[in-house]
Amino acid sequence: MKTLPPDALAVIGGYHADPFRYLGRHVENDRPVVRAFLPGAAEVAVIDPEHRETKLRRIDESGLFAGAGPAQGSYRLKAQWNGSEVELEDAYRFPPVLSDYDLHLLGEGTHLRAYDKLGAHPIVMEDVAGVAFVVFAPNAKRVSVVGEFNLWDGRRHAMRVRGNGFWEIFVPGAHAGQRYKYEIVGPKGLLPLKSDPYAFFAEVRPSTASIIVDLGALPEPVLAPAGMNRLDAPISIYEIHLGSWRRNPQENDRWLTYRELAEQLPAYLADMGFTHVEFLPISEHPFDGSWGYQPTGYFAPTSRFGTPEDFVALVDALHRRGIAVLLDWVPGHFPDDPHGLGLFDGTGLYEHVNPKQGRHLDWNTLIFNYGRREVVNFLVANALFWMDHYKVDGLRVDAVASMLYLDYSRPAGGWIPNRNGGRENLEAIEFLRSVNTETFGHYPESTTLAEESTSWPMVSRPVSGGGLGFGYKWNMGWMHDTLNYIAKDPVYRKHHHGDIVFGLHYAFSENFVLPLSHDEVVHGKGSILGKMPGDRWQRFANLRAYYTFMYGHPGKKLLFMGNELGHEREWSHDRSLDWHLLDQPEHAGIQKLIRDLNHLYRDTPSLHQLDCDGAGFEWLVMDDTDNSVFAWLRRGKDGSMCMVVVNFTPAVRHGYRIKVPVPGGWRELFNSDAAHYGGTNVGNAGRVEAVATPAGGEISLTIPPLAGVILVPEF
Repeated sequence: MKTLPPDALAVIGGYHADPFRYLGRHVENDRPVVRAFLPGAAEVAVIDPEHRETKLRRIDESGLFAGAGPAQGSYRLKAQWNGSEVELEDAYRFPPVLSDYDLHLLGEGTHLRAYDKLGAHPIVMEDVAGVAFVVFAPNAKRVSVVGEFNLWDGRRHAMRVRGNGFWEIFVPGAHAGQRYKYEIVGPKGLLPLKSDPYAFFAEVRPSTASIIVDLGALPEPVLAPAGMNRLDAPISIYEIHLGSWRRNPQENDRWLTYRELAEQLPAYLADMGFTHVEFLPISEHPFDGSWGYQPTGYFAPTSRFGTPEDFVALVDALHRRGIAVLLDWVPGHFPDDPHGLGLFDGTGLYEHVNPKQGRHLDWNTLIFNYGRREVVNFLVANALFWMDHYKVDGLRVDAVASMLYLDYSRPAGGWIPNRNGGRENLEAIEFLRSVNTETFGHYPESTTLAEESTSWPMVSRPVSGGGLGFGYKWNMGWMHDTLNYIAKDPVYRKHHHGDIVFGLHYAFSENFVLPLSHDEVVHGKGSILGKMPGDRWQRFANLRAYYTFMYGHPGKKLLFMGNELGHEREWSHDRSLDWHLLDQPEHAGIQKLIRDLNHLYRDTPSLHQLDCDGAGFEWLVMDDTDNSVFAWLRRGKDGSMCMVVVNFTPAVRHGYRIKVPVPGGWRELFNSDAAHYGGTNVGNAGRVEAVATPAGGEISLTIPPLAGVILVPEF
């Protein structure tokens, strides 16, 4: 048998980097030639535009055929398999998917809508419907797309490489809903089948195939009301894990679907007065116990709860009830599951190869290489994607501290300094600035929130002034200090007075969110209620006082689901919240308290307009250590004010005198000791009079035990 040329051998052997150079139609010696590689076919013919058939000659038993073809115009193939005759389009007759401009932007790492080109996109090319596949794998020797459209056979749709490692092919006849993966031959041989980094949907775990989605066919949710993320807006965030908020006990305690959540969650949040909902990561992830913080499908809403269309329905329902949607976003690390991003083309493509740079010791995950422009392009485009296609209103960026510091949670000698010899991750810093710049530039109504646990400066300050550019920063110090304080028996709190006062020294150095998040109710930490000391009455009174303190304190608010119920048990992702607790009056009282605090916070400008501005805060009592009483003023932009007074002991403070800016009547808007919430109903009968003094006024209050009150002047 005649020796085959190298191109033919490479196609048959599955290592041709550009099979289009050999397969399809070519003009050789001034004659059109068509070659087709159809493993298993007994016969193959070419059908020209006039429907004339020309039989191709088998040139190798593997299924390689060649022969004369039409000089111009489209053509089809007719093949016989196992006695059946099939007509099909030849994938190798179609032009490239990526334009030269796409390749230019991708090469620069500036293709901000890379998701419009990479991944799987149903399109019509030369009047033929199919799917365009593009994937980045610069060190691969061969890449094939395999799926339900080609019997998962990597020989049938080997892709061509373009630019600096972008592999592409148009597969005629493939369509939305079909499963697929990439078969990659790396420098050291065949890799496990890989999911698509740009997949827009995936199988439910433990299966890992990507699923073709027509993004253009997705409905668009309505937009959230304008201005919800502004610094002067009331922002009260409900942090939620979708798989454990509520479950269906009638059906083996299954998760609620996106559609079921759309029916229940918006109404609950609106009734409770929350302005925002923050989903723990909903990007596709293989392990339930990671809560989504180890994603493998950055562009795919998890299939656990439904389809992309179903997720749109949830966002739409929330927006229609005036609830803004925030997503937890994880650009800091990813798991090393074999189908995922790790060693994607057989090399450290998305991650650093050196474990001193590329592996998190705490989580045993891989760290993105922010020095690679294609990786930064992938992540920045991903951030924009959620706002573009799902109209989400912001991203809470996870584990920012782990990105900023090269020595984060590493032993001496276990990390690699930056080019200046320091511990700062300079590439990660530039990445964070880039993602914030692009996010606010393209979606000015959106916001970003940093979970940053150190004293890194100017996290929520503009990039133009040297900041990282986030909209807000979680105040982890406030959370730690105040929980430490409230966990103490009231008799000892006078020795920890500074835990309350200290936070106000830096409260306006950033645009802060006060978080009582999921991190405080897992890993043996119990619940927020469980941290409260004393007997049952004192525990609930402490919690009511603490929440009043939180809502009166400068900063936006965040509560993890269950905190509003006074949850007793530590949170578990494997079960529903204990909604039955609301049958008990103490727990129902906590829920009523949070509902009223949320509505009060939203309806009272002085409680939210200057959350992030020192002009909105003034201490009235900050040094009464013996009585553990704190009092302060909050001011609005319009000159309005309110007074917050908190008593962190179980003793009633009768005739407690506080100097206030104005004399006259002060109305008690809120009292956490009200019987409505489960308290003792000690208070000021709804009103108290401030007597005039040369400096303004002085008020004599009855301060309830373990409680907070909020008052406003009557003018």
